[in-house]
Amino acid sequence: MYRYDEFDAAFVKERTSQFSDQVRRRLSGELNEDQFRPLRLMNGLYLQLHAYMLRIAVPYGTMSPKQLRMLAHIARTYDRNYGHFTTRQNIQFNWPKLRDIPVILELLASVEMHAIQTSGNCIRNITTDQFAGAAADEIIDPRPVAEILRQWSSLHPEFLYLPRKFKIAMSGATHDRAAIRFHDIGLQATTNAQGEIGWEVWVGGGLGRTPIIGKLINGHVPHEHLLAYLESILRVYNRYGRRDNKFKARIKILVHEEGIESFREQVEAEFAEVKGGVLTLPQEELDRIGAYFAAPAFELLNATTIDIEREKILKPAYG
Repeated sequence: MYRYDEFDAAFVKERTSQFSDQVRRRLSGELNEDQFRPLRLMNGLYLQLHAYMLRIAVPYGTMSPKQLRMLAHIARTYDRNYGHFTTRQNIQFNWPKLRDIPVILELLASVEMHAIQTSGNCIRNITTDQFAGAAADEIIDPRPVAEILRQWSSLHPEFLYLPRKFKIAMSGATHDRAAIRFHDIGLQATTNAQGEIGWEVWVGGGLGRTPIIGKLINGHVPHEHLLAYLESILRVYNRYGRRDNKFKARIKILVHEEGIESFREQVEAEFAEVKGGVLTLPQEELDRIGAYFAAPAFELLNATTIDIEREKILKPAYG
């Protein structure tokens, strides 16, 4: 899994210190709730009926044993001995006290975790297939690309105040186990006629009160242009997405009302402006990030075993 470099560690430490000071000012009364609200939402902190809730980022649903033990420690010490894993593969604690949040964030930072962009109208956690990196039908391990998308989207100055929250899912396998068509953007690994790996891009999906299946906007975006293409989609959404009604502010409503052809034209026009620029992703960077993700050490089993053969005899449908 990805490990923090010096920049990551310094960034999370600085952000933790900054929010700790904001919490101090809220507790002292220097900030009222209206002033504090946008600050806490930037750091994954919700105010519920009886307590605060802290949502912690688990990028693409991957964590180490050390991180899991730290979450258990936080649950025992600062919550009620449990947490809730979410649809976006994060974890949240529902009973922390505001005065303890700075300590919790420092503990998280010590194991390379944080709560940044787990709430608010921004790009949320990138999710993947639960078998990412291990599935037999995998075209490509999506986790390195998901990590690159995480770095690109973290505190992106243009996309911190989108019309509504924004969710991206990726599948690197032939069988979609990430439900990509039910996300704001869904990415499906694919190969073109030349055998080159790229990404099918689906847009405008979602569930909730208005369930809509996403539409295919591009059948093959090469690796090196993926960031530029996603940036183009986000720019169009940020410009035209509704901000007057939060129930109609998701990109699925924009795509539905505009129509996929019109939406595609606007995205392609934006893409033509940014393609080949600073958002081009070199193969060297993919390889560098990919080196952090080792394949699982599976035990090799015989192709045929007595148990399997017995099951085939006892249960014809099994074979």
